[in-house]
Amino acid sequence: MPILRPTKTSGRVEAVLLSTQREPGLEKQRVGEVAVTYAGFDGDCHGGETRASCVRVRAQYEIGTEIRNTRQISILSHEELAVIADEMGVPGLEPEWVGANLLLSGIPDLTQLPPSSRLMFDGGASLVVDMENGPCKYPGDVIETYCPGKGTAFPKAALGRRGITAWVERPGAILTGDKVAVHIPPQRIWSPGNPG
Repeated sequence: MPILRPTKTSGRVEAVLLSTQREPGLEKQRVGEVAVTYAGFDGDCHGGETRASCVRVRAQYEIGTEIRNTRQISILSHEELAVIADEMGVPGLEPEWVGANLLLSGIPDLTQLPPSSRLMFDGGASLVVDMENGPCKYPGDVIETYCPGKGTAFPKAALGRRGITAWVERPGAILTGDKVAVHIPPQRIWSPGNPG
């Protein structure tokens, strides 16, 4: 019996973004399309099948431990980004400034998609949602260069709206304008001692 089920929700790819180097900072650049491999977006600096653990998982691993890269791709919602901008008091935010690889529209509450949900793209690629991407100060540093005096407001405004991270389950291609279907697993609140 299949455990993942298609939903009636679908979205659209508004932007595909890459950065070949980590050194210049978080900012990415728009590209029209990307080849998707098991290592992530071809040419993106956050790709790779493994990565060094960071502060996000320091309760599980010593920083720098080699672990599976479940943060290959950062995905933002067009609608949630607009809410963040409004709360920050800026006319708009660009996905480039926030380090996104994908900007999607049409998927309500994208940041709240359950872990293990699948995003299925027209070009055959399938991404597995790892989890919510918690806001940090680094996008605020980039935003500050475009909207002086506003960057420090990002972490609070982005709480619960910062998007998700994902990893590649099936290679393919993703193009701006592609349709994306959402498939979700069963949703239960885990409670120790409660079998479900």
